[in-house]
Amino acid sequence: MANTQSFQPFVPPGETRPELTFRAIVLGCIFGLIFGAVTVYVGLRAGLTVAASIPIAVLSISLLRALGRASILENNIVQTTGNAGQSIAAGVIFTLPALIFLGFDLEYFRIFVLALLGGWLGVLFMIPLRRQLIVEEHGNLKYPEGTACADVLLAGERGGSFASRVFLGLGLGGLYTLFQNANIFGAWPDTPDYQPDLGSQHILKGSAIRMDAVPEYLGVGYIIGARVAGTMFAGGVFSWLVLMPAIYFFGSHLTGALYPATKPIAQMSPSELWSSYVRPMGAGAVAASGLITLFKTLPTIFGALKAGIGNLRKSAGGSGVSDIRTERDLPMSVVIGGSVVLVALMWLFLTLKPVPGAQTGMLANLAASLLIVVFGFLFVTVSSRIVGLIGSSANPISGMTIATLMATAAVFLVKGWTAPAYGALAITVGGVVCIASSNAGDTSQDLKTGYIVGSTPWKQQVALIIGVCISTIAIGGTLNAMNRALEEFHTMAKPWDLAAPHDGVQNQGTFTRKSIHVLHADKTSDDRAGSQYILLNALGSHDLADGKYLYNPQTQNIDVQWVQGIGSEKAAAPQARLMATVINGILRQKLPWGLVLLGVFLVIAVELLGIRSLSFAVGSYLSIGTTLAIFAGGVVRWMVDSAAKKTGEAAEDSEISPGSLYASGLIAAGGIVGLMGVGLKLVESVMGKENLVTLPQTFLYRNSVSVVMFILLAGSLYYFARKPLGK
Repeated sequence: MANTQSFQPFVPPGETRPELTFRAIVLGCIFGLIFGAVTVYVGLRAGLTVAASIPIAVLSISLLRALGRASILENNIVQTTGNAGQSIAAGVIFTLPALIFLGFDLEYFRIFVLALLGGWLGVLFMIPLRRQLIVEEHGNLKYPEGTACADVLLAGERGGSFASRVFLGLGLGGLYTLFQNANIFGAWPDTPDYQPDLGSQHILKGSAIRMDAVPEYLGVGYIIGARVAGTMFAGGVFSWLVLMPAIYFFGSHLTGALYPATKPIAQMSPSELWSSYVRPMGAGAVAASGLITLFKTLPTIFGALKAGIGNLRKSAGGSGVSDIRTERDLPMSVVIGGSVVLVALMWLFLTLKPVPGAQTGMLANLAASLLIVVFGFLFVTVSSRIVGLIGSSANPISGMTIATLMATAAVFLVKGWTAPAYGALAITVGGVVCIASSNAGDTSQDLKTGYIVGSTPWKQQVALIIGVCISTIAIGGTLNAMNRALEEFHTMAKPWDLAAPHDGVQNQGTFTRKSIHVLHADKTSDDRAGSQYILLNALGSHDLADGKYLYNPQTQNIDVQWVQGIGSEKAAAPQARLMATVINGILRQKLPWGLVLLGVFLVIAVELLGIRSLSFAVGSYLSIGTTLAIFAGGVVRWMVDSAAKKTGEAAEDSEISPGSLYASGLIAAGGIVGLMGVGLKLVESVMGKENLVTLPQTFLYRNSVSVVMFILLAGSLYYFARKPLGK
């Protein structure tokens, strides 16, 4: 064990500085709302998240310095409070959008309550672990993101200037997004697209090469590095340029539909091939890679669990209160009392607000609440230690959530609870555990930052609880806004006998929208009255692909397919799709197992090659438009590192390097302005108007212009990554 006696924090225990101030909490809450929403936006689209603590710390240093008498401990409270939004958002988007894939609506109140309870659980269970993990093992558990954030705060206190680089990324990235985003000005195509169909043999037909030319993907690719970005892109290349053309080549002669698709392969676009065949395979790949990652970390998990139980016993034996400022945690009475309150609140929620169609008894609800706390403690303990060893980005949260869902769904299966509503109940349990695990990992990083700079632990813990309360307000709203703003209604003509029984298709009554904007195959559109239709919900049907449809009683046809925003190519939500696949596979046993197993064995082959399969699996699931843009950011990172080596400089390996700071600004800009576009689409939907601010299509509206502008943005990233930070 490391000798902790020799370590001295930046602010000595005997010194008191402004810390848990009103302005620090307010500023942290504002950042929590912003970065929570940005994490939802970027995470649903890119399939991964990036830590927000460093950009929040950089912005806090600049703003508090402008307000006067800034304290390093105040800045730490700001980033601690604000970072709660990012960590909770990550746990939410990995699980709760599965409700859509299970055929349910995203209720704001349900998301808010589950995010709140999961966030509190992650903070409370980390309190008794802090002394052992953060203090006693200071030299063994590095907590890389927390240490890097402490470096930012220390440099800001000593006069270092990082904020200008982040603000440059925010400014240039925001300006670029205003013109690029199709929901705002849309001066050029936001996704340049090329669909090969070469020669009389239709070589590569069924494939597509496209790129979502957005700054957030460029920034994400730069931060995760060339190797991880390249592995993700390799998965995209396999799916879009190998698998999909192969499906078309071997299946184009079929006259009927091949399950799980509902139309002949020859008539399918690349996007339809992706949604019908690649997504089930990708879900199998992500599930397998998540479980493989979990199995690899089993020794660490068992060690973490054993140490965590020991730490809990030690903490329970003391009062939890110290006379030394830097050792004062919230007392164990808060942890135990808070856990009891969380069980009671979860029991009340499941009893008073059950999933429609999955009403369970009061005793079963109590058992489910206790199950959440048990799994929560297990994986909070594991998550808190693992992120100290390998960082938050490599934390196998997906694998831990899969294990929770498999155990929960197995119990449901034994009890005969196999209706779709019980799948939603299972994701409720898994979602809270996932949110708690995610928040515990980032809470550990924050407490590590506080230990290095000399903060007061109980004040950080209070700030985390406040941050959880405030940031959850934005998360559910952002999810629903994206689902509504990115949705599309597509025309179709499928005869349908409404009176006949259809396995897997549920009649949900009259559609409640007043009007809908319907897109035709030739890209024209028209507006229709929504109340003329009956809403059908398909889940596991052989006649209709999973999703929602609008049936017209007058024509006796299904006239419209309602494509939800979440789950579409623009917001694929791969982890949430995976959770729905796991639940359906156990409870309903109606999966395209051939495709799922293809993904499983693909991951096994990748693992045998010695490559970490999780990045490849996520890349194989996502649209190639996402992975190509992320890969471009990875290429810029490789170019920067190569140039540094040629000049004898050290390659970038820090999250506070010039390039990483500028990339963080690009991510924030893309997310913030992208959300502005989402808000504008919602306003247009309410007003019944289209393209309120969109520029008319001119000579600029061509794929080549989009590619050139994205290259210029990438060039700015290279330039500012090579330009040293000002002193």
